[in-house]
Amino acid sequence: MSKIKIKRALISVSDKTNIIELAKFLEEKNIEIISTGGTYELLKKNNINVINISDFTKFPEILSGRVKTLHPKIHGGLLAIPDNAEHIREANENAIESIDLTIINLYPFMDHIKKGSEPDLIRENIDIGGTSMIRSSAKNYHYKTIITDINDYTKLQKQINDNDGAVDLEFRTDLAKKAFSLTAQYDCNIANWFSGSDENKDDKLLISGELKQELRYGENSHQKAKVFRDNFCNEGIVNAKQLQGKDLSYNNFNDADAALAILLEFNEPSCVIVKHANPCGVVSCPNISDSYKKAFASDSKSAFGGIIALNRKIEKDLAEEISKIFFEVIIAPDFSKEALDIFAKKKNLRLLKSDISKSLKKKIETKTISGGFLTQEIDNKIITKNDLKLASKTKIPDTELEELIFAMKICKYVKSNAIVITSDFQTIGIGCGQQNRVDSVEIACKKSLNSSNYNKFLASDAFFPFADNIEIVAKYDIKAIIAPSGSIRDEEVITACNKHNIALYFLTTRHFKH
Repeated sequence: MSKIKIKRALISVSDKTNIIELAKFLEEKNIEIISTGGTYELLKKNNINVINISDFTKFPEILSGRVKTLHPKIHGGLLAIPDNAEHIREANENAIESIDLTIINLYPFMDHIKKGSEPDLIRENIDIGGTSMIRSSAKNYHYKTIITDINDYTKLQKQINDNDGAVDLEFRTDLAKKAFSLTAQYDCNIANWFSGSDENKDDKLLISGELKQELRYGENSHQKAKVFRDNFCNEGIVNAKQLQGKDLSYNNFNDADAALAILLEFNEPSCVIVKHANPCGVVSCPNISDSYKKAFASDSKSAFGGIIALNRKIEKDLAEEISKIFFEVIIAPDFSKEALDIFAKKKNLRLLKSDISKSLKKKIETKTISGGFLTQEIDNKIITKNDLKLASKTKIPDTELEELIFAMKICKYVKSNAIVITSDFQTIGIGCGQQNRVDSVEIACKKSLNSSNYNKFLASDAFFPFADNIEIVAKYDIKAIIAPSGSIRDEEVITACNKHNIALYFLTTRHFKH
């Protein structure tokens, strides 16, 4: 059982890379080859001695090729246990011959998804016979060898050469593990395709991804880490094209994702600077260079070593300005040649080219917890002026309501308790991640003192539990506040705002981010 001699092989591959060379090797080793459809034709054309699957089963391929390997002579040959007397008796009675080696790769289902093929063509590329043979052979790995990865062809050849035509158990076990992983992912992809965009309607959580790269480490150097690509998403930070710099770290990916998510909230030329997954500078204005300069000025101390995301092409002048400061990652829809030449002088700086124009298709987010997973819909609530309800006696002009909406858009991406202060569509104070709202208010307000702007607007991600927050705000010349309602002390908060002539606008939705 440790080493099993290969006498007969079944080859059925959609991707025919290197299959001719492998088949010639097997033929040289006097291994009988059975094959199907296009693979059979290719091997025959290259003068390889191969048996058509229909000649082996004595049954024709039918239903446009949908049924060709779903036959007892195939699965009996894969599943029979050689040292089980009953299996051998039944196999002999039914003229079932052992198939020792199966070489299979599946119909390119995901390729057709990515190409945007018609549903009928996608459905026809759901492999049935292939997955069935893989599972049969992998289940019987003590006696059978299953190859599903082109990269394992040379390993198979080495095994056969080193073991006088046999394959050892350790190798067969590794191949079976890989085979079941393949079919699990394949089925997951099919199920997710059927679910479509409504990812929340099913009572099963199916996550499917492919390894993009191994990371040097995780959040800390003692933690191993990897990044996987979502099979059903072509957008987002994982699919951004890296133009230069060191490989992205775990923290780089996390911070860059946060920066991109905030940036997608805005259509005007905008700049987002993120540090430790929280924004420290966000600006929207008519000129992208001004947006960067103002975003950096919002909190230059925190911005050092951060991540920048911009939604306009970076030209030479802006590149020169950015290159004066140390940043880890720069994300933009494009870079001019002159800009690339300037950034090239900083070899470790990562440049990511990402299509900012596309909104992410992801509908749910998933978080692992001990023993399971949490899922929720993405917080994609779009706030408009109609969502704002004036609660105070003091009001602001309708033109300034957009400033409050701007502040709340940023607040959605700040760790709770979150307070964001803006002026002229520029963040001037952000308080985040505090265990109580008072501390967040204090932090944001004190930071806002660094700005010379007079009109200040404040957003809170949840309601004010007490009026003491307003008493603090009143000391810093805050003109208007936007916050969710729902506190049992809302009236006290309103009274405090009226006392200090601060405009207060309530929302019915909150934007916690933990």
